[in-house]
Amino acid sequence: MAKHNKILKLEDLAKEIAKLKKQGKTVAQCHGCFDLLHPGHIMHFQSAKKKADIVVVTVTPDHYVNKGPGRPVFAEEVRMESIAALEAVDYVALNRWPTAVETIKLLKPNFYVKGPDYKDRSKDLTKGILDEENAVKSVGGEIYITEDVTFSSSNLINSFFSPHTPKTKEFVEDFKKKYSFDKIIKQLDKLNDLKVLVIGDTIVDEYHYCMPLGKSSKSPTISSIFLRAEIFAGGVLAIANHLEQFAGNVKLVTCLGKENTERKVIDKTLSEGVDVKFFERNDGPTNVKRRYLDKYQNIKLFEVTFMNDRYIDTGLEKEVIQYLNKEVSQYDLVIITDFGHGFITPGIIKCIQAKAKYVAVNAQTNSNNYGYNYITKYHKADYISIDEKEMRLPFGDNYGDLETLVKKLHTITKAGKIQITLGGEGSLWYEDKKFYRTPAFARVVKDSVGAGDAVLSITALCAFSGIKPEVTSFIGNCTGALAVEIIGNEHPVYKKDLIRFIQYFLK
Repeated sequence: MAKHNKILKLEDLAKEIAKLKKQGKTVAQCHGCFDLLHPGHIMHFQSAKKKADIVVVTVTPDHYVNKGPGRPVFAEEVRMESIAALEAVDYVALNRWPTAVETIKLLKPNFYVKGPDYKDRSKDLTKGILDEENAVKSVGGEIYITEDVTFSSSNLINSFFSPHTPKTKEFVEDFKKKYSFDKIIKQLDKLNDLKVLVIGDTIVDEYHYCMPLGKSSKSPTISSIFLRAEIFAGGVLAIANHLEQFAGNVKLVTCLGKENTERKVIDKTLSEGVDVKFFERNDGPTNVKRRYLDKYQNIKLFEVTFMNDRYIDTGLEKEVIQYLNKEVSQYDLVIITDFGHGFITPGIIKCIQAKAKYVAVNAQTNSNNYGYNYITKYHKADYISIDEKEMRLPFGDNYGDLETLVKKLHTITKAGKIQITLGGEGSLWYEDKKFYRTPAFARVVKDSVGAGDAVLSITALCAFSGIKPEVTSFIGNCTGALAVEIIGNEHPVYKKDLIRFIQYFLK
């Protein structure tokens, strides 16, 4: 597709706007995804043209579109070309940031134009309009709300371009009849009242991107060129970051290694709103998982771990238990994230099970603890969230009926609520002797690492709060769909993104 001469880079557009304003022209900026260009958008641009001499449209790039699975339907180049073809639009540019705030400050429009949906600021659940309004005022402009007829791209896309199977669409239609968007968001907002203590293994995830060259000429080795590295907060750190988006008070208890604490990485990647209690073991490093990946296919070539996965020594265990004895009862719920890397000992488990008001647990199976870290070691849990393999391993049953195994787990752990994540098949929820199945909503999987942790975080809060199983499972699967689009826990699942994702389904 040929580039339209109306399409400029942001910096070039900023210079052009400055020239036009010197000539006495007024400039209006419209901003959005514009995934499916429809009459509402056209009328919106025409209203902006009536208000100002020049209309510029900034477009959300593909990787920041978070309106639901399969979005955007049309790539950013197609969306920009379509908008540029309209008579009412003078210039188009691709935004570089998740929101329009930085773009407004760069372009300095006289008017920032929004549709009638934003007239009542209180109805903007993501609160983004307030930041944008402050940004345009800071550059001497003002916000302008149009009075056009409202259309919905999401409604049109859901009707004609849905990426989902008929079975999933049937589930969503049935769900919409029972539960409204407003009620679900109100329930999510109530989670902000919760005090949560999360305890578990710290993991620092390193992603080393390489370009494989092929087999070495002198040995059966795949030779690769190192390109770049990225470091992320993993394990319990990532879970604490997810929780901080939804709960009002989050306390993290974890253990670092004296040999290499990784504090600089942790301090940089852990959300400021998380309160932390660090313990330190003398006999090893902080857990680091270094993954080597093919940059172009994002496929893991191999992994190297740095850790001492033996249980912490009895002296440190005693110190942790003394701390927990005083601390645990102050929180509404405790979430145990047991990655099997030595911090969560039988003594610590016993302490938490005795003292906590409500216990949510995930005992993860991974390459470092395969066959040694079963969920069945917990005998007093209120909520459990694990994947299907973690469910089957303790029972040595790879093909047996999953619902039968869940009932066995319920008997052993006394967990009143159990969720089994099933990857592309969605999830299975067990509560009050009933099973609930929810399909998967993800259609693009960039990185599945940490997706289960994100699901655990939000569903544990919902389970404690008594939100209905169907709703909790739905929220959890929406969270999982967002999480698999995040590379290496680069950032948590933001509440605003989850709200948009839920809104996409329930419009």
